[in-house]
Amino acid sequence: MKIKELRKLTVSEKALQLNLRPDIYGSFAEIGAGQDVAANFFKAGGASGTVAKTMSAYDMSFSDAIYGASDRYVCQERLLTMLEHEYALLEERLPHIADETTFFAFADTLEALNYKRTNRPHGWVGIRFQTRPKGPFNECVIHIKMLDNDALLQQQAVGIVGVNLIFGCFFINQNPEELILSLVDGLPHGRIGIDMFSLSGPDFEHVDNRLMSLKLVKNGLTRAAMFGPDGTVLQPSEALYKKNVLVLRGRFRPVTHVNVDMLLTARRHFKNEEDVDKSKIVVLTEITLNDLRSDGKIDDEDFLARVDIICALGQNVMISNYPEYYKLVEYLSQMTRGRKIGIILGVYNLQRVFEEKYYQDLRGGVLEAFGTLFGNNVKLYVYPSLKQDSDEVYTLDNFKLPDNLKSLFQFLIQNKKLVDIEGANMSNLNIISDNILALIKEGKDGWEDKIPRQVVTAIKENCLFGYPCLPENKDRKELPSKKGGA
Repeated sequence: MKIKELRKLTVSEKALQLNLRPDIYGSFAEIGAGQDVAANFFKAGGASGTVAKTMSAYDMSFSDAIYGASDRYVCQERLLTMLEHEYALLEERLPHIADETTFFAFADTLEALNYKRTNRPHGWVGIRFQTRPKGPFNECVIHIKMLDNDALLQQQAVGIVGVNLIFGCFFINQNPEELILSLVDGLPHGRIGIDMFSLSGPDFEHVDNRLMSLKLVKNGLTRAAMFGPDGTVLQPSEALYKKNVLVLRGRFRPVTHVNVDMLLTARRHFKNEEDVDKSKIVVLTEITLNDLRSDGKIDDEDFLARVDIICALGQNVMISNYPEYYKLVEYLSQMTRGRKIGIILGVYNLQRVFEEKYYQDLRGGVLEAFGTLFGNNVKLYVYPSLKQDSDEVYTLDNFKLPDNLKSLFQFLIQNKKLVDIEGANMSNLNIISDNILALIKEGKDGWEDKIPRQVVTAIKENCLFGYPCLPENKDRKELPSKKGGA
């Protein structure tokens, strides 16, 4: 059956197709938003062919007795504990059918909309599954945001996502991007958000979950996704919860001494802020979809080349679809719960921030945007540059603005919402990444001393950014991939 035909199936048809497969059998453990996933299999008919067990331990004491005591119940760690426990029971209690059965354990732990509608409904959904009898298990884990403003609708949406996940892992597992898209089959846009996806296991060692994070953002399932220096995908609200966040946005094509100096010097400023806990600082290198596009398209290999190098330098990466800084700050503020946010940017980027044309769709214009961008917990750290066609250094001291914005600029300076980065390495100011990229593509000398040594090595050994390959490297298209799991 072709993939296009599979995507036309309704949730009932998917559940029935699974029910009619004699070699697929498993259990369901659902906590926090009803048991709508299992219910879809019962409603479809023939559920005895798929469902070994369903259960829901809502009471914390019952849940702790089954899965162990925990301080948090709606988190990735709890989900993985549930999957491990339920899958082990299948193997323990059903060894007599293991030779002809592919087992699975499905689980979710969710926080649905409360009665007063004051919370942010979300949850973890996952499956541990085999692709062949007696084979090793694999796992697919996602984090969802339930966006309906009604608890019953949220339960129904989770039921659909759960069936889509199980169906996809068994029938669309050779095409991970198609699997991702299939998760919201049957759901209008805006009912479910998915900001973390991880597919891992012996049968999926070829899957790079960093690339899957890009697919989530690119396909509109979330506005931002995140992974760590080792390539492990992260769920932003957990990774950034009550953390002080320092962000550097860039193309990083490639990473230069300027990028590194911006991070190091701004971090020195940031950690000395009175309201920053030094033990709870997270530094993010952020790339927007706009900065990933070349000729209107996003090149997967180019994306992996950039993030391989960033990760090799020990940095966290966020991919976002927030071209405007104020929208990025608004998003991060929700994650950090009021903790300090620092934005690092070059002085010319700051000039674009003040351009009123970017805020014409806002009722309050630039003032509305700046109310978010320069909130109580936000500070912008501005890195100097050389003025065009001049050796003069461009900083906040000689920053140029139209007359109608000068008073606003002075207000931000006086209230220390905008500060110059002190201690910047002025010898780096003549480094232009576009010029370096041109030299790399042409195979010319003169760029190696402008970027970190490990980046030079990676570019030459792995033919990154169009660098002319040596004969022995011609077939190598990227660094050894980091297939980070959940």
